[in-house]
Amino acid sequence: MTDSWDVQMEVLGAFIRSQRKLAKLSLRQLAELTSLSNPYLSQLERGMHQPSVRVLKLISGALDVSAERLLVQAGLLDPQLADKARASASAPPESVQAAIGADDRLDDEQKAAILGVYRSMLRPGGDESR
Repeated sequence: MTDSWDVQMEVLGAFIRSQRKLAKLSLRQLAELTSLSNPYLSQLERGMHQPSVRVLKLISGALDVSAERLLVQAGLLDPQLADKARASASAPPESVQAAIGADDRLDDEQKAAILGVYRSMLRPGGDESR
């Protein structure tokens, strides 16, 4: 592994950790949702492993984050290509959630609160399938 790849895995791990915390999940809960082991997830969060696309897909589903976003964080997908794919798919709920998650002016608790309110507003109208 090159130094830049090590750094990329650390960035991905930090991103997964922050998304897990935003979702208010423990490592154990994420392990149950993904059928991955708790120690393996811990090592991923510390940047010690290169996850497969299958693992990224499992994590994206459990954390309600697009697989494309995880692939970008992993350095496996060009961010511009992901933006174009996202724009053509036009998924407004995910766009809003991604914007909230990416806003550095908010701390994790604030992001979680806003996301909770946002998701609760979508459920009654049937606009969201989650």
